[in-house]
Amino acid sequence: VHGQRSTHTAKHAAKEVFVNKAQVKETKLFINNEFVNSISGKTFPVINPATEEVICEVQEALAADVDVAVKAANVAFESSKWREIGGTGRRDLLNKLADLFEKHSAELAALESLNNGKPYSQKNGYGSETDLALSVKCLRYYAGWADKIQGKTVPLEGNFFCYTLHEAIGPVGQIIPWNFPLLMLAWKLGPALAAGCTVVMKTSEKTPLSALYVAHLIREAGFPPGVVNILSGYGHTAGQAIARHMDLVKVAFTGSTNVGKQLLKYAAESNLKRVTLELGGKSPLIVLEDADVEEAVNIAQVGLFLNQGQCCVASSRLFVHEKVYDKFVALAAEKASARVVGDPFDAKTQQGPQVDGIQFNKILGMIEKGKTEGARLVAGGSRVGNKGFFVAPTVFADVKDDMTIAREEIFGPVMSILKFSSLDEVVQRANNSPYGLAAGVVTKNIGHALRLSRELRAGTVWVNTYDNFDAAAPFGGYKESGWGREKGENGLDSYLEVKSVIMPSQ
Repeated sequence: VHGQRSTHTAKHAAKEVFVNKAQVKETKLFINNEFVNSISGKTFPVINPATEEVICEVQEALAADVDVAVKAANVAFESSKWREIGGTGRRDLLNKLADLFEKHSAELAALESLNNGKPYSQKNGYGSETDLALSVKCLRYYAGWADKIQGKTVPLEGNFFCYTLHEAIGPVGQIIPWNFPLLMLAWKLGPALAAGCTVVMKTSEKTPLSALYVAHLIREAGFPPGVVNILSGYGHTAGQAIARHMDLVKVAFTGSTNVGKQLLKYAAESNLKRVTLELGGKSPLIVLEDADVEEAVNIAQVGLFLNQGQCCVASSRLFVHEKVYDKFVALAAEKASARVVGDPFDAKTQQGPQVDGIQFNKILGMIEKGKTEGARLVAGGSRVGNKGFFVAPTVFADVKDDMTIAREEIFGPVMSILKFSSLDEVVQRANNSPYGLAAGVVTKNIGHALRLSRELRAGTVWVNTYDNFDAAAPFGGYKESGWGREKGENGLDSYLEVKSVIMPSQ
């Protein structure tokens, strides 16, 4: 797919669009630096969510294909070519891959928008171009770490000398979701490759195309065969085979909490492999009475509507102080109603389609539950158009804590606004959830900001901002939102083993 800008001049204004030429670069599995058909010969369709039409058929990985990929990853991990390349070599390869991301950014962004449905341009605040830029930064961040992984000397009692080595854990499995295909690929590959691991990655069956394009870039960058293997397939087949595989020493997963629990079971039943999980959320965003209401609404719009609401940290429980509640609700409804929903390649578009019919129908079902359970609909609440999986930006007011839309993850453009009156009350209500992935606070009072940041049980707390995904900041959840951390220096930890070496000092 190639994305490029063109301008059509109308009588009164120019309309900027992004032309999509729909050229898919690859549909096969990437194993041992080769593109191959699946052993079974099975394929599955990939859908354009904006049109509901089939883009192409992609080779489907099953357990037998996972076996071949895992063998390649194990051979590569033990090979002198990968082991002897060292931290500086891994640094250079990751930087080269980042260079190639930048060189092919238009093609990658267009393919991401075609397959996932998110807007192409970052002109309106967010789009596939944003994900490309963040992916490049993530790869470069971990390239910077690759030659700085080191142990320490440890003083021991008596005449002994002790030092530690931080070594790559081994061949790992990685399972990435459909909502941020390129960015999640970078979040997973960056630390694993910097640490010296080899990888078998399974992409979502909904959005495999951009990762297969990246596979070409991995080979072009010069990674040895078997270091990175990319499979397209379903969770219950290829994903389960990865999680149960006896020759993988770790699995990293981003997705739902229910599937995360299953992966823990598979890991325990196989070889007790290490597991890191980035799972679901029902993140609270708290607007205090001293907040600038327009600023707060703008932050809430980002927190909830970014990526069509298909974001694990979406601020889907929006607590607003009673003194500014009515003003906030009115402005939130106005701004939501003004959002432009449409073709991802139209430069005016702020919100594209949901990723597929399953997600589309789930969201519409949740909206109906909001209505029947007594929430007050003030914006949206319906499908947009009659083709494509488009849902109107939706705002509910007067939401209660026990309503379905306030308890369950919607993963769509549905804003739920709840009223509160005191800090003690809102902390208790915000923490009353099985999830703890993220939270947000909007206030001018630094004391309140510090208190809430301390008391909210969440892995990330944003204050007077939302959805900042800088690669240097660790990311992960409390409670049922996951195990471990991605990004930052902490993101390396689960890909490394610490070995103690002890000897007499005289």
